[in-house]
Amino acid sequence: MKVHKSHGDGKFKLEDFRKIGKNVIFERGIMVFHPENIEIGNNVYIGHNTILKGYYKNRMIIGDNTWIGQYCFFHSAGGITIGKAVGIAPYVKILTSVHKEEELNKPILWCDLEFKEVIIEDGSDIGIGAIILPGITIGKGAIIGAGAVVTKDVPNYEVWAGVPAKRIKTRS
Repeated sequence: MKVHKSHGDGKFKLEDFRKIGKNVIFERGIMVFHPENIEIGNNVYIGHNTILKGYYKNRMIIGDNTWIGQYCFFHSAGGITIGKAVGIAPYVKILTSVHKEEELNKPILWCDLEFKEVIIEDGSDIGIGAIILPGITIGKGAIIGAGAVVTKDVPNYEVWAGVPAKRIKTRS
């Protein structure tokens, strides 16, 4: 049986980060785990009660001029790269690990995890409450609709929405 350990209380200091840019705004109630694996660029806003869950391996990289809304949850076990000038609305979830399918014949808590990176490219916009699943790349300038569950890669400049998310149109 696996023994589960706490990742701590989420309190952090700026010097704990692998890299921290200028003019980074952390609103009240943000929790950060494993900040030593998190890099944040310049002019980044992170809304209140967001959880940045770094992991003891892999990186979370947040590019310059990115806006992250309130109550978001980013889990970077598989790695997260967010480009520059990305808008992420409140309540967005980015997940980078899944339980290995071949082990699902035993209790889920005992299954090993499979890690897959999520990449959100420059100039993209993620709508309120969207969920980005492990291994997804969201292309440059793409828009994800509110409440969408993204299960496939999204090409550059496309608009996707729904559950599961599907292409609605291409931006011109």
